[in-house]
Amino acid sequence: MKKDTTTRTLVQSLIVSLMPVAAAWAGPVNLNSADAATIAKELDGIGPAKAAAIVEYRQKNGPFRAPEDLLKVEGIGQKVLDQNKANIRLDRAGAASAASAKPGSKPAPKSGEGRAESPVNGFTGTRVL
Repeated sequence: MKKDTTTRTLVQSLIVSLMPVAAAWAGPVNLNSADAATIAKELDGIGPAKAAAIVEYRQKNGPFRAPEDLLKVEGIGQKVLDQNKANIRLDRAGAASAASAKPGSKPAPKSGEGRAESPVNGFTGTRVL
């Protein structure tokens, strides 16, 4: 009987020790563009039904503006929000690339464009031997 208790304790300890690893597998997800399958896969405590409710809410009410807006979805509570806050992204489609560009900045030149024919580090191409 003691062996069974020891084995059970060992298995329980192993399961508990692996729980933080499982939580670390959750990844960032953009609630404003992800489909229900992605939301269910990437966020802890959210299965297919809650993920579908999130997508339905977004379709009816428009994009989420803050992570706390997730609390407006039926079945999503503060605990689920707290578990996932670090992985919630709210970028709008196309906004991420536009937001990353600095105001007034020019796009990077294409290959071969914008190269100056100027000396590098003071070297003009003339050598003294």
